[in-house]
Amino acid sequence: MPKLPLNPMSVWSVVKELRTAAEDFRPLLVAGSPEHAGAIRAAFVEGGDPQAVRDLSAGPPSPHDLEGARVLVYAVDGPSPGEEDEKVLRQAGRKDVELVCVLVGAQPDDVPDVPYVPATDVVAVAPGEALPIARIAERVAERADETGYQLAAQLPALRPAVVDSIVKGFSVQNGVLGVAIFIPGADFPVLTLNQIRMVLRIAAAHGEELDRQSALEVLSVVGAGLGFRAVSRQLAAVVPGLGWVVKGGIAYAGTRAVGEAAAAFFAAGGTRRLGESVRSRS
Repeated sequence: MPKLPLNPMSVWSVVKELRTAAEDFRPLLVAGSPEHAGAIRAAFVEGGDPQAVRDLSAGPPSPHDLEGARVLVYAVDGPSPGEEDEKVLRQAGRKDVELVCVLVGAQPDDVPDVPYVPATDVVAVAPGEALPIARIAERVAERADETGYQLAAQLPALRPAVVDSIVKGFSVQNGVLGVAIFIPGADFPVLTLNQIRMVLRIAAAHGEELDRQSALEVLSVVGAGLGFRAVSRQLAAVVPGLGWVVKGGIAYAGTRAVGEAAAAFFAAGGTRRLGESVRSRS
């Protein structure tokens, strides 16, 4: 494994950061139309922890129900929200709860503006169509942002969307850093630590128990991406004036490759599978 330009304590600090965050788990909320909210909850909890999704569709959620929540999926039975629906959405916005609004009965090519919800987080479902659970999961993953891995650990149905969001987010971030950091070699530890943070979140999303041993496994996965940094430096030297473009592009591609490799590794069993393999040979 290539030697990483990082103090091992930097890696351990990321592990502790994730373990501390895990102690502040907040369930996903669903509300609105009881029929559709219930169907969304049932799809999300399949194969996972039912306690990770709270169904508040029995009545309008109270301010107490929304206190401290991160994401609310609100289902509307119709092409647009009514006055009572808008009150709930306004209340959630005031509580800084991220919103995903599902309009069951709206035409996808004629989606109305929904107050307090960005257009990108409105999911339109044409009359008679099945609920697009994968698309709703994508929006939840985006809204959950840095805490999405906590939900994915409890809800396998959300895992693909959350992992994809993690990989995309860190790839873009490293692509920007690859362009922004001009001092030769200065980007190396920054990008590598970002890759480690990305892989650890992917591990956590798959329910991996994070400890020092897990960090060592992460290093072995991230090490595969170090070759991309060497290639970027060589290309930058032979492309006058466009070196920064090359560095940014390869930082993005390298991080994405590492993320996809990590996703495949943990989806196949990760460190648990490695442990079983080792035990079977002993």
